Amino acid sequence: MTGTVYLVGAGPGAVDLLTLRAAKFLECADIVFHDALVPQEILLLASKAKKVEVGKRSGQYSTAQNFINKQLADAVRKHKVVVRLKGGDPMLFDRAHEEISYLRKKRVRFEVVPGITAALAASADLGVSLTRRGSARSVAFLTTRTAPGERPNEWIKAALAADTAVIYMGAGEADAIAQALIAAGKPSATPVALVENASLPTVRAFAGTLAQLPTLAARCGGGPVAILLGEVARDSAIIAAWPNEQSSSSPTARATRTGRARSSSS
Repeated sequence: MTGTVYLVGAGPGAVDLLTLRAAKFLECADIVFHDALVPQEILLLASKAKKVEVGKRSGQYSTAQNFINKQLADAVRKHKVVVRLKGGDPMLFDRAHEEISYLRKKRVRFEVVPGITAALAASADLGVSLTRRGSARSVAFLTTRTAPGERPNEWIKAALAADTAVIYMGAGEADAIAQALIAAGKPSATPVALVENASLPTVRAFAGTLAQLPTLAARCGGGPVAILLGEVARDSAIIAAWPNEQSSSSPTARATRTGRARSSSS
C-alpha cells in the first residue's frame, strides 16, 4: 500500500476559493471521490483523475457511508493520490471523522486539506461579520438534523447560547426552526439573513426576522442555504444592500453577486 487519501475541502463552490494545496492535489489526483454538490468547474481541475460521485442528498438516494469508507481504503491499494473531495470544509458537517476512523483502522495514510465553510462565504457575500466587538463575541455553527439512532440534537441550546448562529441545511425545516426558537424564548423580531449558493454567481440573499424565516426560505430556489441568526444580521451593510427593507415588513430583499441589489414584491 503506497497511496495516500487526501480529504480535501472544495469550499463553498467558487473555484477560485480553493486553497492552493487543494488545487495541487486535485491536479495530481489519480481518483477523486466527490460530493454531489461539488461544481463541475472544480472537478475539471482533476483532469487526469477518475471521478466517482459519492454524494449525499437530503431525501434522495445517497451512497452509504460504510461503502465510501471501503472504497477509499481499496483505492489506496491501486493509486498513489486518492482525493476525497468534500463541500465546504471536510471537518464540519461532512462525516470526516467516520472516514478518518476507518482509514486509521486500516492503517491507511491520510491528510486533511481545509476548505472555506459556507458560513464564512455567506458572511463575506453579505459583507457582515459574524462577530462584533462588544456585542457578538460567540458564534455557533449548527445543524438541526438528526439521523436515526443518534442521540437527541440539542441545537436549540446552542442557538440560544451564541450571539450569532449559522444554521446549515435548515431551509427545508425553516418553519419548525422558527417555531422551536420562538417557543424557547428567542424574540420573533430577531434578525435573520439567508444566503443561497454562497460565493457563486447565482448567490441570492434574503433578510428579515425570525418570524419571517419560513417565508424567506420559501423564496430560495433549491441551492445550499446558510441561515444567519442574530443581531449582526441587522448590520448597516444589509440595510444598505436592501434599501427598501427599512420601511417594509415584507421579507423580500434580495441581492445578487454583482453587489447591485433589488427588492421584489411578494
